[in-house]
Amino acid sequence: MATSTINIEDLPDRVGATFTGRNIFITGGTGFLGKVIVEKFLRCLPDLGQLYLLVRPKYGKDPATRMEDLFNNPVFDLVKEMRGKDFIREKVTIVSGDVSVLGLGLSEEDRKTLCEKISIVFHGAATVRFDELLKRAVLLNTRGTKQMLDLAKEMKNLELFAHISTAYCHLEEKVLREKPYPPPADPHKIIKCVEWMEDDVVEAMTDKILGDIPNTYAFTKALSEGLVEEAMPHIPAIILRPSIVIPVWKTPIPGWTDNINGPTGLLIGAGKGVIRTMYCNENGYADYVPVDIAVNAVLVVAWNFIANKDHEKRVYNLTSSSEFKVSWAEIINIGRRNMEKVPLNGVVWYPGGSMKKSRFVHNVCVLFFHMIPAYLIDALIFLAGHKPIMCRVHRRIAKGFEVFEYYANNQWDFENMNIAEVRATLNEREKVLWQLDGDDMDMDHYFENCIRAARLYILNEKPETLPSARRHIRIMYWVDVLTKIMFFVFLIYAGFLV
Repeated sequence: MATSTINIEDLPDRVGATFTGRNIFITGGTGFLGKVIVEKFLRCLPDLGQLYLLVRPKYGKDPATRMEDLFNNPVFDLVKEMRGKDFIREKVTIVSGDVSVLGLGLSEEDRKTLCEKISIVFHGAATVRFDELLKRAVLLNTRGTKQMLDLAKEMKNLELFAHISTAYCHLEEKVLREKPYPPPADPHKIIKCVEWMEDDVVEAMTDKILGDIPNTYAFTKALSEGLVEEAMPHIPAIILRPSIVIPVWKTPIPGWTDNINGPTGLLIGAGKGVIRTMYCNENGYADYVPVDIAVNAVLVVAWNFIANKDHEKRVYNLTSSSEFKVSWAEIINIGRRNMEKVPLNGVVWYPGGSMKKSRFVHNVCVLFFHMIPAYLIDALIFLAGHKPIMCRVHRRIAKGFEVFEYYANNQWDFENMNIAEVRATLNEREKVLWQLDGDDMDMDHYFENCIRAARLYILNEKPETLPSARRHIRIMYWVDVLTKIMFFVFLIYAGFLV
């Protein structure tokens, strides 16, 4: 019997069709995840209605200027190549506003337009700084969410309000299930509290208010989820919890990111030779999702909710560790291999170091391999007539480690059955267009792309500088060997003296 083969191009793209003609409102569109959501809409869904982006003035730039800067980012180059330069201006409408101020900073006319035209909302605006002052974090993350929900309740044609949260906001739950959890405090009372209290008073009370929660980010995102759950009987709302969002895997630019948060910062710090030791359980693992996969998940879930009318599932963990567990030790080893292949410019020490299970050993290594070299290098920089920088760099690293160590030395797991069930309903074409799995990922190749992209887009180190960087790192290798020999000789000599 003859068998017929199906061309996947002949299969429908039901996900893409869902957004045809619909007007979409996005907050947080200038952030890392937000940029890739906007890019995905513009590149893959040319028949959507209009994209409305909420943008606030910042650094003396008005929203229109900030949008020009945004769309000049290389991440939008493929859109311009495919659709033409004018396509973005035709499809994107800038709405001046700010989720941290009362009324969202919207004009009466803009509010009316949004209420009449919007059918889908993706609310992603938030401060992602872990050390953000509590008052600002509450006003932006929590009160901002409350005001967005109030706006959504006024929208006449609303089909979906998708709140982008984080998988790391209920840290007391060692296994995070796909369900709402009680907020750590009454979000309405916390909002009122910080509204009338002075900044210094809120800051003085922060530790007491947070309790066992380690930072203001997790606290305020958990409060925000409580508000969204409260609104679910009144509007079609869902909660999306991506884990640690990392650079692009495949499209539009492999390895691209726009920040040094999370693993990218560690890669750069280790690659430059300024991070030599970390207090971390090397056998532990975190949960990572490449930003392009996270964006696919966001849009596939939106399709499932709107087109399939699947309103039973209201919480989705966009996570990976139930399928892929990559230990800290594996990440370091893969990163080190690729740092030798694609070194950074101006390396001050050969990339190396290790993770320490003992805080005492870690602190000793910080003294010998971080602080003493930093003071010596700064002394040389000062004598050369320049402004010292290394001690300042290491103070920033130490501050970042305060956050990192908490997450690196605790362990969480995440259920993601809801997204797995949705993934199982995709046809073969949709599985390619909206990939949600990492079955074909080559970790070494991915890390190499991340380092190359960090060199180019974060550090502004051009590809033609690679040969000189490789020569420099070979020199630093022998410097590192000699330093280790001197260190062990010192330890032996000190032991004899004792």
